[in-house]
Amino acid sequence: QVQLVESGGGLVQAGDSLRLSCAASGLTFSGYRMGWFRQAPGKEREFVGDISQSGGEPYYIDSVKGRFTISRDNAKNTVYLEMNRLKPEDTGVYSCAATRYRYSTTFQYNYDYWGQGTQVTVSS
Repeated sequence: QVQLVESGGGLVQAGDSLRLSCAASGLTFSGYRMGWFRQAPGKEREFVGDISQSGGEPYYIDSVKGRFTISRDNAKNTVYLEMNRLKPEDTGVYSCAATRYRYSTTFQYNYDYWGQGTQVTVSS
């Protein structure tokens, strides 16, 4: 059974940093591009960014570009989302997802597996 488990969320103040982790099991991790999504209260889930199977070609939406960094360690079957200079609008449930797509895709339906999410709350 494929399982993606996020961790590292919490309550922080604006300007703080958090590092989220997503541990994968039950799949050949290096064969999947990994994406991060978030869902703010009362809003639809949105794509945040992703990283290629090999760890290259990271891609981010404009609102987080320059503040968030995605990395992965295929030996540990883990993908990370480092979030810096957090803003209240970054608040939401952050989920990781896996896709066999070779290139970046922002569409949820292109992802095969999802984690349960971890809550990130940024106070002003």
